[in-house]
Amino acid sequence: MRELGWVEGTNIIFEDRFAGRDRERLTAFAAELAHLPADLIFTTGGVESAQAAKVATQTIPIVFATAGDPVVTGLIVSFSRPEANITGVSSINTDLDGKRLALLKEALPRLTRVGVLRSPIDPSGAAQVKATETAARSLGVQLQVLDVRGPQDLGGVINTAKKQGVGALMVLGSPTLFEYQRRVGELATKANLPVISAWRLLPESGGFMSYGADIPVMFRRAAVYVDKILKGAKPADLPVEQPTNYELVVNMKTAKALGLTIPQSVLLRADQIIE
Repeated sequence: MRELGWVEGTNIIFEDRFAGRDRERLTAFAAELAHLPADLIFTTGGVESAQAAKVATQTIPIVFATAGDPVVTGLIVSFSRPEANITGVSSINTDLDGKRLALLKEALPRLTRVGVLRSPIDPSGAAQVKATETAARSLGVQLQVLDVRGPQDLGGVINTAKKQGVGALMVLGSPTLFEYQRRVGELATKANLPVISAWRLLPESGGFMSYGADIPVMFRRAAVYVDKILKGAKPADLPVEQPTNYELVVNMKTAKALGLTIPQSVLLRADQIIE
């Protein structure tokens, strides 16, 4: 925002609220911000935060970032014409989960069974699983869906998947699962399982691969929308943006520790290789 000319205390005031995973606090904070009143509400995380803001106000502009699939969850009518008082930037495209599975299969040609970590409370979850199942059929891969309701579930579901013959793990691109990336990477490596995710934090934390949007770039794009709206633009006139570039990150140190030989076709497409 500073790069766009907004300086806190000079021409803008930020009122931060953090609800974590507490839905009641999320609803209360959204209502509180709507009654300040704020000139604009900016939300991050899963679609729940944007939905809470939308319920709290039908007049104050709302800009979201990484809010799941906003169409599938009913947050907006369409990407090109979001309508009402809300727009933003979304990292979620259900097709990407299928592409991640295809990348995992390309990296591990003998892979036949994959454990898929999903958040059962994420409104985008059903569509993500469906897209992944479609990709799995074309790749000749069996899926085992693993529900993760909280960090306390990770160790159990990963160990169970390993015992049941899963050859690798995939974390669905649900914002609800973002905070677990470090732990997933640690547990998967300990279980001798390669894992792919939407977020580069996973391979940076010792996991195998990631394929997804550049999150800092997305937040900069969201800031541009905030700037435009504060200068008079209407949210309904600003199409919801999706990333046009995606990053492939491969942790070769982890691959070697797992005894994997990664095809050159994958390595040549990697934006970053962690040695």
